[in-house]
Parts: sequence; C-alpha cells; structure tokens
Amino acid sequence: MLRHSREYALQLDQLDELAAYRNEFYIQEGTIYLDGNSLGLLSQRAERSLLEILDSWKSYGIDGWTNGKHPWFYMSESLGEMMAQIVGCKAEEVIVTGSTTVNLHQLVATFYKPANGRTKILADELTFPSDIYALESQLKLKGYDPKEYLVLVKSRDGRTIEEADIIEAMTDEIALIVLPSVLYRSGQLLNMKTLTEEAHKRGIMIGFDLCHSVGAIPHQLHDWDVDFAFWCNYKYLNGGPGSVAALYVNEKHLGREPGLSGWFSSKKEKQFDMELDLTPETHAGAFQIGTPHILSTAPLIGSLSLFCEVGMEKIRKKSLQLTQYMMELIEHELADYGFTIGNPRNDEHRGGHVYLEHPEAARICKALKAEGIIPDFRKPNGIRLAPVALYNTYEDVWKTVQILKQIMKEERHKKFDNERGVVA
Repeated sequence: MLRHSREYALQLDQLDELAAYRNEFYIQEGTIYLDGNSLGLLSQRAERSLLEILDSWKSYGIDGWTNGKHPWFYMSESLGEMMAQIVGCKAEEVIVTGSTTVNLHQLVATFYKPANGRTKILADELTFPSDIYALESQLKLKGYDPKEYLVLVKSRDGRTIEEADIIEAMTDEIALIVLPSVLYRSGQLLNMKTLTEEAHKRGIMIGFDLCHSVGAIPHQLHDWDVDFAFWCNYKYLNGGPGSVAALYVNEKHLGREPGLSGWFSSKKEKQFDMELDLTPETHAGAFQIGTPHILSTAPLIGSLSLFCEVGMEKIRKKSLQLTQYMMELIEHELADYGFTIGNPRNDEHRGGHVYLEHPEAARICKALKAEGIIPDFRKPNGIRLAPVALYNTYEDVWKTVQILKQIMKEERHKKFDNERGVVA
C-alpha cells in the first residue's frame, strides 16, 4: 500500500488508539479544523461542565460560591490539581486564574528585582508580541528604558532561535529570563530543561510562556526546576474563547509576596475577615488578583478531564505522528508549488503544528477556508496547520494536502486578495 494514498491514511486511523475521542468534539460537517493551536474546538464535556455551572448559579444564587458539585470559591484550586497532571508539577504550584498577559505582569512584578548590576530582562525577538509589550511595561514601571534593558536574542534565520545564542546572552547583567516554550510561528520547541539549568548556573531566574505547548507537549515543570510559567487554556486545552488562563510558581518561591496583590491573593480562611493587611495564600493561589471569571473557567472542568484521562504522552505521540505524516505528504505532493516547511523537522524541536511558508500565504489560507479547511495565517507569509491529536485524523491530513494541491494546480487562490483579515 502506497504511503501517500488515502487507503494508507485510513489504515493509520484504524490503528489510532485515540480515535474514539474525536466523537467527544463538535466538528462542523464538511470541514477539517486545523486551527486548534489558536482556538480549540468545543467538547461535549466542556459544554456539560459550563451548563452545570450555569445551573448552579440558577439553583443556588450566591450560595454557589460554597455549594453544589463545583463550588466556585475553590474552583481555581481544584482545576489547578487537574492542571498539575498536564504540566508536570505539584498541585500547590499551579492555579487557574487571569489571562496570559495579566499573569505575565503578575509574575514579572513578583520576580523582576533589579539589583547589584543585574537590571536587564532577556527575551527573544520571535516571541509573541504581547509578551514584549508586558515586559516593556514592567521595565518602564521600574524606571528603565526598554530599548536598553530589554535584551532580545536575535534569530539567525527569521524562523527559529538557537539555544546556544540564548545561553550566550545570559550575562551578569540579566536579572530575569522570559521565553516561549514553543515559538508561535515556526513551532520550534525549546529545551526548557537545559535552558533552566543554564540560567540557574548563572544565578538567573527563568520563566516560560507555555501557550503553544500546553495540551500538546508533556512538561515536567517541577522536575526541571523552572521558576515560573504562564499560559492560556483556549488553544490545545479547548477551554473556549477567552478562557481563564493559568500560572505556575515553583514551590521554592511559594510564600513570596505577590508583586500585584488583590482580593483573591488572600488565604482562603482569612479572605472574608476583611482586614486591611493582606495575608497571602501559601500556595500558587497567592498569585491570583481578582475574583475568578467563573463562567469562563467552567468549560475547563470538562476539558481537562479529557487530558487527565488520556495522558500527555499519548497525545504527544499522536501529535508527532500527525505532523510528520503531514510534512511527508507536503514534500511528496507540493514540491512544485513554492512551499517551504518552516518548522523544525526533528521530533525534539517540533511543537504541535506545521508551518508552511509561501509568498501568497494570505490568499492561500482564504482559498483553503473556501474549501472547508480551517488553517491559520501568520504575517508575513506563514500558514499554520495544526492537526490536533484528540480530534483530527490521518485522513484529515491527507485530504488537506490533496485539496491544497488542487488549489495551487488550478490557481483557485488567485481570486482572493493576498491580505489578512482583521482577525488572522
């Protein structure tokens, strides 16, 4: 049987031990959804847990904070226990709270303590821009000019960052390092364990943005001794648009006063004493700020149960197989149409998506959507295709490449303009 045939893809699907989980998700008929690295699909479990929380509001009113199946007052902590299994840490080290950028502000406000010549923050020039905005803001609040005090590791090829270059930039001027686990465009996976070890050898604290790895890649944040991390939950973890995010703080830092304190930073049993002096929580809950967004947290109850049930090792195994199969088909079928695979080829450095580059990427994405394929465009010339382990099939991958070949062969993309939409 030819490896590039539909029959081969169907055979792979028959052997897939995760195939049944596809039935847990709402997939629009006639579409192939490959944008789960930007917004994951709704699962029946997530829908059910959201409806359960709505019903608790209906049934209990304000008593829903302490009554019902999922008391709201403890929801962030109970979800933290589930999340700990996914990111490889202790339950007390993780909390579901805030948004990605708010959590980054919290963590930098807590851990960036310029002193004794260590005044600069190290990041990279390919990271998600929101992280840069937050780091610049934090520097300005301390009275530092970001142009001088924010050090950005340069890319040699415009796609990836050499880990050796990151390590070389860990000078005695660096007070804090914030890096992505996976680069959002190219999907390059950084070696978090090695980078953490190198930072700590130099006496530098280091944290990671896990937005493009959590739910797709196993982590061992505690064992790697990562100081802190933060991430959104609406991509691979399928928490829904605007889903509440999460953060991790290594247990050795617990008890540290949060840089940005608020109502929910308080120790639970003291919170309603209404004292003017804050008594911070002793676990990661101390790094919460405001009241949890209960309805935006609720879908995670159901969604995370899927990940805890399946396990990250199985998810990663299938994810790697799907992306490897997609790259193989692209090289076989699309060699004559000007595409470049811009993501790392080896498993150790590849995240959860394939990154195709083409000068006409924006219009190609529009043509794909017209054919029922949902991709993701990234300026200037990137097409991100994320076959997700829990709901995409090998046949999805095969069909996508065949449709893309037909689009290029028949020049269907040329009827669209080569500009991104308001939301890309």
